[in-house]
Amino acid sequence: MQKTTVAIVRYETPLESVRKAVTLCKGLDHMPEKARVFIKPNIVFWTRAAAFPKWGVITTSRVIEDMVVLLKERGIDDITIGEGMVTMDPRDIKTPAHAFESLGYGILKKRYGVKYLNVMERPFEKVDLGEGVVLNFNSDILHSDFVVDIPVMKSHNQTHVSLGIKNLKGTIDVSSRKKCHSADPARDLNFMVARLADKMPPMLALFDGIYTNERGPGFDGRMRRSNLLIASKDVLSADLVGAVVLGQPPETVPHLVHAAKNHNRPLDLSDVEVVGERIEDVAAYHEYDFQYAGDENCDLPVPMAKEGIQGVFYRKYDLSMCTYCSAVNGLILSAIRYAWKGKRFDDVEVLTGKMMKPTPGKKKTILIGKCIYLANKDNPDIQEMIAVKGCPPKPMDILKALHRAGIDADPGLFENFEQLPGFFMARYKDRPEFDESFFRIQ
Repeated sequence: MQKTTVAIVRYETPLESVRKAVTLCKGLDHMPEKARVFIKPNIVFWTRAAAFPKWGVITTSRVIEDMVVLLKERGIDDITIGEGMVTMDPRDIKTPAHAFESLGYGILKKRYGVKYLNVMERPFEKVDLGEGVVLNFNSDILHSDFVVDIPVMKSHNQTHVSLGIKNLKGTIDVSSRKKCHSADPARDLNFMVARLADKMPPMLALFDGIYTNERGPGFDGRMRRSNLLIASKDVLSADLVGAVVLGQPPETVPHLVHAAKNHNRPLDLSDVEVVGERIEDVAAYHEYDFQYAGDENCDLPVPMAKEGIQGVFYRKYDLSMCTYCSAVNGLILSAIRYAWKGKRFDDVEVLTGKMMKPTPGKKKTILIGKCIYLANKDNPDIQEMIAVKGCPPKPMDILKALHRAGIDADPGLFENFEQLPGFFMARYKDRPEFDESFFRIQ
């Protein structure tokens, strides 16, 4: 059996640590000469507010520049960095531009001739991924000669882990992203995500684990300084190893189960050779799930339930809730938490995604987003419907819905939505291991 190689390297020094990881896995040996190279970082979310989401959320600029240097050393002149980040307004091009400049990509352009682009401003092409799955991918990555896939190492509250394959979701258009969050339980998010790498050009997967994210993918996760790099020229092999390093056995990660089956690969790493560090020496369990405590008084995340909040039933998200509604999920929960003054709410149920059905007997039902509204707009079990029909739902419309339901949410939370990431990231202030310089190009 011919084994694929996956390198695990501890991040110690700029450039040389990335060089070691790439060299150990021979990650550029299959790159064509004079290749057009597309680098796919992970910039899942951004805000133009002063404090932006970074550690464990966004690929470090340090690893991006180190990778660019290695490509230049091989005579590669055509290098493009491309990402399609989540914005609450799909027409927003200022926020991605601000992200690219803040992360130093403009300096990379001047220093190395690198191009960078927002894939949402570029053409897309339909790609048939088999079994009736057709998604629209960015044309630039499809027509490159070589891809360098650089995700952040994260556990993920829907897909268990977010690594190389999942990172490619940032190259499909908005309609395809929503399609991935299907209400069909047989063709769900994991079924879709498993196929994202199947029609890609030759690839190097390089995982940035300088900072890792527990219960990611966003800024409300728990960040760690892990100082790890994982690299392979086979993205599925890298994902299998990365999952184990995050404490998530591949056989428990549904999209990796699908991907391994699609490619006739075992899940036990028996066809993978790990070089560099040993898995058992670097693995650390990263919880992926947010526990909910559903009972007759409330259905909320466990920490909120322990505070004694009663009379609100915010059902746990499912795989059909897409990224755009996920972006406001934490905002709504925070608003409910701060609105609690010890008096029971009036049996308010909140539904999200595409699949949830109302519970008979609840007095007020808030429907967050167009999808859940269309699924339940005629449901006779709803006594009083409070619908937020937007796609994505607008923060101020959510505020009005909460107020109508008798939840006196603070308008400031919604008016200053862009400040929310800074609130979470403030937890890491003055901790020297959380270093801003990793996200700057010097």
